[in-house]
Amino acid sequence: MIEIKNLVKVYGDKKAVKGISFTVEDGEVLGFLGPNGAGKSTTMNIITGYLSSTSGTVKVNGYDILEKPEEAKKCIGYLPELPPLYLDMTVLEYLNFVCDLKKVPKADRKVQLAKILSMVKITDVAERLIGNLSKGYKQRVGIAQALVGDPDILILDEPTVGLDPNQILEIRKLVKGLSKHHTVIISSHILSEIQAMCDRVVIINKGKVAAIDTITDLSKKLSGKSKLLLSFKGPLNDVMHSLRTVPGVLDVKSRTSDENGIHEIEIMTDSSLGSDLRSNIFYTMAKGGWPILEFRSIDATLEEVFLNITSH
Repeated sequence: MIEIKNLVKVYGDKKAVKGISFTVEDGEVLGFLGPNGAGKSTTMNIITGYLSSTSGTVKVNGYDILEKPEEAKKCIGYLPELPPLYLDMTVLEYLNFVCDLKKVPKADRKVQLAKILSMVKITDVAERLIGNLSKGYKQRVGIAQALVGDPDILILDEPTVGLDPNQILEIRKLVKGLSKHHTVIISSHILSEIQAMCDRVVIINKGKVAAIDTITDLSKKLSGKSKLLLSFKGPLNDVMHSLRTVPGVLDVKSRTSDENGIHEIEIMTDSSLGSDLRSNIFYTMAKGGWPILEFRSIDATLEEVFLNITSH
């Protein structure tokens, strides 16, 4: 869907982007992360065709963004960090204006705009001035303009910045829905949102790609270990001893216990083995007759992974 090879951007004597390469697969929701000054915004501007690269290539659906810019840009819907809204227009007037810019055939506009308004849930404010809308609604209008022309790819820069918790949940749900029909790239400093929405992340630092993978696999690769949280009812010492004999279990630590004999333990496993030990742990517990009350992964959060990668 998007193929980026050896991307370089130089401003005077400063190299902002230093040979970045990665791909975005069809139907994927990709998180694009990096600290301030890492070259993230520059890279996104090159992908959208707003800036040209010094060297390297960006292909969108097979079209080179420099050689065939019009064909490539037709495939992209872009929401900048500050949505490009005209506050003295109504929502519908503005979206019709965007249709003019994107050369959407007049015969298709009514149906397409009705679908977009419904999808982003702004039908009820279609006749209102954009300047009178709340920040959450303005953000939705910004997403709506990115959807005009039905692009295959959506690039969203800080889609939840400045929103309250309810609005963030609504935008998250909206992005999840859009990912069924679009490839989505999301850039955000709110790492919990990236963790909730994205299939995979690209982290850049100092103009270079520092990591590309799923959040779970990044966490495991960084430490070589994976943590599991197990809550159960039974004899604590016997359970801990039995679990330590499971191949691949590195350590077992007690976290909490209560007067009802319910215990919570942390199990450290060797993620380099490439196998999931949860089934073996389950059968060990079942063999001992110890009921499991909770069993889940407690691998490092995306924030911990990000800080680890960008601070080294």
